[in-house]
Amino acid sequence: MDIMNDNANRSSHPTVSYTLPLIIITTLFFIFGFVTNLNDILIPHLKRACQLNDFQSAFVQFAFFGAYFLMSLPAGAILKKIGYKKGIVLGLVTCMVGALLFLPAANSTEYIYFLFALSVLATGITLLQVAANPYVSVLGPAHQASSRLSIVGTFNSIGASLAPHIGGILILSGIEYSASQIQAMPDVTRMAYLNSEAALVKTPYLVLAGCLLVIALLIHFSRLPEIELEKDDISQGNLKGSVLQYRHLVLGIIAIFTYVGAEVGIGSFIIRYGQSLSIEGFTERMGSSFVRNYMIGAMVGRLIGIVVLPKVSTAKALAFNCAIAVLLIIVSILTQGKFALWCIVLVGLCNSIMWPAIFPLAIEGLGRFTKKGSSLLIMGVVGGALVPLLIGFVSDQAGIKLAFIVPALCYLFILYYGLVGHKPTNLVKP
Repeated sequence: MDIMNDNANRSSHPTVSYTLPLIIITTLFFIFGFVTNLNDILIPHLKRACQLNDFQSAFVQFAFFGAYFLMSLPAGAILKKIGYKKGIVLGLVTCMVGALLFLPAANSTEYIYFLFALSVLATGITLLQVAANPYVSVLGPAHQASSRLSIVGTFNSIGASLAPHIGGILILSGIEYSASQIQAMPDVTRMAYLNSEAALVKTPYLVLAGCLLVIALLIHFSRLPEIELEKDDISQGNLKGSVLQYRHLVLGIIAIFTYVGAEVGIGSFIIRYGQSLSIEGFTERMGSSFVRNYMIGAMVGRLIGIVVLPKVSTAKALAFNCAIAVLLIIVSILTQGKFALWCIVLVGLCNSIMWPAIFPLAIEGLGRFTKKGSSLLIMGVVGGALVPLLIGFVSDQAGIKLAFIVPALCYLFILYYGLVGHKPTNLVKP
């Protein structure tokens, strides 16, 4: 099922209301944010419960975002076959199964089972993402696509902000032993402690599974319209060639890769970063509040973006935010204490408009290739799997502070995309 993108044709159907579809899609974005950002709490939790180093703990994000890379194109094919509504229901049910798999994973205390559960959960999220992002782009005037993505992104940020807070309460026990202290425990005591830590994930993921089931049933019985593709735009020369002929799309995929990688990487290691800054009384639970504030910054920025993006150049706004993000990271690396940590937290504010800016810039002028281009952009989310691994590896080798150079380099590329790379140019003339 393809997507319409001709704004003139949309205006020819003034009686069509997009309010209910947007409410439904907005709910899905809330789920994306909540589920994805529980991972930021899982990383320090499983690092302790499964006795991992920084590199190993980053496989939480690898398992989750790796599914985006593997499933984005198949998700597009599934949507084409069964349509958006059934695809969304299938995605929610798949997410529910993934959440339920956390129960046997917790019983086994084996890290690999947690990673498998995350992969299944992310498979469902991928299907939902491939449907939701282009759906939002076409539910209304084309020139307001960035603003609509900012609106749904705000609810994504609300979910993202609540996840660390709720997860910190339910998953982080507050009993923090160092690796050496755990190893020094008698075998029976150590196993009892690690088992109790692993079991803390059961309740939140069981409740999550129940909520996903309820939402799936509501959508199944709702009247969610299908979105059809209007006729190809012959004037743009979209009847020949490949989707990869569009240079701005190819660079947009890399921009999504680096943006998601940087945002997820920073969120994954904020608690670890805070532990390295010699902040008096700093605990994992205290660190979860900084993760929450990082996500709140993105939410506030997206609220600002709803008003600002329709009035300014999307590309210039993107470049400006990236420049500030790089500056904040550099200042943080060169300083200490809470000031350094707050500099990192403020990067969340800069992240706010990056997705709603990059996505419409990258699919601009793709015509009949819009659906495939959207799927390829979603595949770029695999940056959330790979960049945290790179940060974890550098952290183990050179320390967590120097590891934050990795997200700074990511933002430098997006800065280039906002200044130059977004301009629609065909690599190969169709």
